[in-house]
Amino acid sequence: MRQSVSPLRAKLISRLVPAAIITLAALLPASADELRMQENAPDRYVVVKGDTLWDISGKFLKDPWKWPQIWNMNKDEIKNPHWIYPGDVIVLDMVNGNPRLRLLGNEKNDGRRSKMKLDPRIRITQFDPQAAPAIPASAIEPYLAKPLIIDEQAFKLAPRIALGPDDHVTMSTGDKAYATGITGNSGDQWQIFHGGKELRDPDTKELLGYEVQYVGDAIVKQVADVSTLQVSRVVQEVAIGDRLIQRPRREYANYIPHVPDADVSGKVISIYGGVNDAGPYTTVAINKGERDGLHPGHVLLSYKAPRQIRVETSADKGKMTLPEKSGNVYIYRVFPKLSYGLLLDSTVPINLLDIVRKP
Repeated sequence: MRQSVSPLRAKLISRLVPAAIITLAALLPASADELRMQENAPDRYVVVKGDTLWDISGKFLKDPWKWPQIWNMNKDEIKNPHWIYPGDVIVLDMVNGNPRLRLLGNEKNDGRRSKMKLDPRIRITQFDPQAAPAIPASAIEPYLAKPLIIDEQAFKLAPRIALGPDDHVTMSTGDKAYATGITGNSGDQWQIFHGGKELRDPDTKELLGYEVQYVGDAIVKQVADVSTLQVSRVVQEVAIGDRLIQRPRREYANYIPHVPDADVSGKVISIYGGVNDAGPYTTVAINKGERDGLHPGHVLLSYKAPRQIRVETSADKGKMTLPEKSGNVYIYRVFPKLSYGLLLDSTVPINLLDIVRKP
């Protein structure tokens, strides 16, 4: 026999149940597709020189990598350059209850856009230097122009400097040098690299590639079994045994920040510059690359690696801390087994073996 509920008790339950639901909802993670707006998101924003797409997105969204969703963009639009210029006005509207951004017309900038060649193919394109880049181009310029990570095969096959002028073991700007391994169709512009730090997967121990240090440039004057070079620029002394790599095209993919399609979970295996703590706008190498589904423009969240609890009692033994979110990593250069990412808006420093994964 079901008991009746008193009016007073019913009134209390009606107040407590919604409160309990709200409390539970606050503890649950936000939906992957939910757009969380900044509390002080503007109704409109005028783009200024120096703005990046990441900065602009952060003015509206708590999760800047959800930029494609608030613009209602498709995959092709994500992978092709998105042109926003200083002076453009971005307006926040509500469409069917969902926040959306749109661009107001700007006579000067519309003229720029009308002159651009539209091409639906996905490609890496040199972006208009006046347009807002995805992230600060100056922070990644050295890593775009120089292949500071080399895969195992390319490293082993790279030509080497075998002799200096008059048996000198080091060379400087203007010096003649001799190298082996250069073929006739290789071109004449080369970069010189020193060392070769092995980068291995921290879990599987697989050799992923080599990290090298740029030391200068050279021009091939004559190709033969032993080719003749002239050192055209140095940032450090060039030495016998240094490797040569053809100068790459200076390209920058101005991809919209977005989340990878596949689940990705990796680790930081190198911090460029040899520092122990990586802060904002530091480049890190992670042990995931093309074969793992990463592409330029992907954003990963970084977390502090779990740490062992200091043992005070037997109950503490084996306990670990939970991963703590430390920032966002924008992937901008991808190799077969490795990637370079720029650390953005970190709250705590990143260290070797910290975790990166799909948001």
